[in-house]
Amino acid sequence: MSRIRIHGVDKRYGDVRVLQGIDLTIPQGSVLALLGPSGCGKTTLLRLIAGFERVDAGWIAFDDRRVAAADVFVPPERRGIGYVPQEGALFPHLTVMGNVRYGLARRPGRDRRAREILELTGLAGLDERFPHELSGGQQQRVALARALAPDPALVLLDEPFNALDLDLRRGMCEDVIGVLRRMGATTVLVTHDPGEAFAVADLVAVMQGGRIMQCDRPDVIYWQPCSPDVARLTGPALLLRGDPDGGHANCALGRLPLHPRAEPLTGEIWLALRPEQIQLAPAGPGVAAQVSHNSFRGDHALLSLELADGMQLGLRVPALSAPAAGSRVVLSVRGACSAFPAQAYPALAAGAQRKARQQQGPALYEQIEGKQQPEYPYAVSRPIGGDEQAGGQRDQARKGNPLPSALAAVIEPDP
Repeated sequence: MSRIRIHGVDKRYGDVRVLQGIDLTIPQGSVLALLGPSGCGKTTLLRLIAGFERVDAGWIAFDDRRVAAADVFVPPERRGIGYVPQEGALFPHLTVMGNVRYGLARRPGRDRRAREILELTGLAGLDERFPHELSGGQQQRVALARALAPDPALVLLDEPFNALDLDLRRGMCEDVIGVLRRMGATTVLVTHDPGEAFAVADLVAVMQGGRIMQCDRPDVIYWQPCSPDVARLTGPALLLRGDPDGGHANCALGRLPLHPRAEPLTGEIWLALRPEQIQLAPAGPGVAAQVSHNSFRGDHALLSLELADGMQLGLRVPALSAPAAGSRVVLSVRGACSAFPAQAYPALAAGAQRKARQQQGPALYEQIEGKQQPEYPYAVSRPIGGDEQAGGQRDQARKGNPLPSALAAVIEPDP
């Protein structure tokens, strides 16, 4: 099997359209991560590739062989795939060896093949144990070994490490993907963890609402998101109102370079940049700001910074280099920003206005840490100048008047 091709795939459950016009190509031997929030259609797409569900429209092909279409259906057992579900689904009455051999049926030399796979997956010496005698990580390795035993050309991983704690999950995922790369298997991984997807995948397909919003290399997805939603789903992001100026944009942080776009921008825009692009220094070129609050968090500190025009930003910095509250600093931006036409995303302005009416400074720090989940996770603080000026801005927002162009939103990824 050289590659997987998916074209125009739709899937409905009753009146609910779960997948809409999915187009995707997965090169041979590559690792593709399907990244998105719960309910976006990731697992449904995986089940269609596996053959556990039938497509309603479009087609799926392995090489030049169609395995799914409106008039074609190849059953799962004839697709040559390995599937690892979320819960592992081990047989509790079988040992580790028994579970792995189960996937080999009556194949000649199955004991030798099973021992090879146990060695490859780091399970050598555990072959006589039962599932209840294993740790969670070991159980998932057994599920992987069972899926790999028949030597599939395509392996589908449906969040198999989701039940493990974060550090163990990411380490286990990297180990498993390393095994799959050594075998040369094409792999599709379903995950809602951007860090996991970026660490192991050759390609990341970001899904939302049953659609693939963007599919590209991890670095392109992170630094050049195609929309504010993709930015939100793939990591912390800062959104600023601005005006285009050729290949640059003018905003509260100065004149910033933009990533190239196929279509020129006109009118007001939203700029998206990652918080780590903002550089903080005691002096030098850039935009002046004042540290209004320093929240110590151990190895890092969360700063609230107020600009001269009233915008407040939240930054995470190393604790040892964090300036004290009341310090004056200079902000500059490294690298280019992504830009989106403001009229295409009216919800951004509406959400920012709601937060401008409601938000108080301390709430910003909790949102940066991901402890709050507002309707749309904006962090917009009141401007410098005291309660009277803040009240004036709230009154302005209530009347439906546009907010100052300095308005910013700190967007956090879904948990």
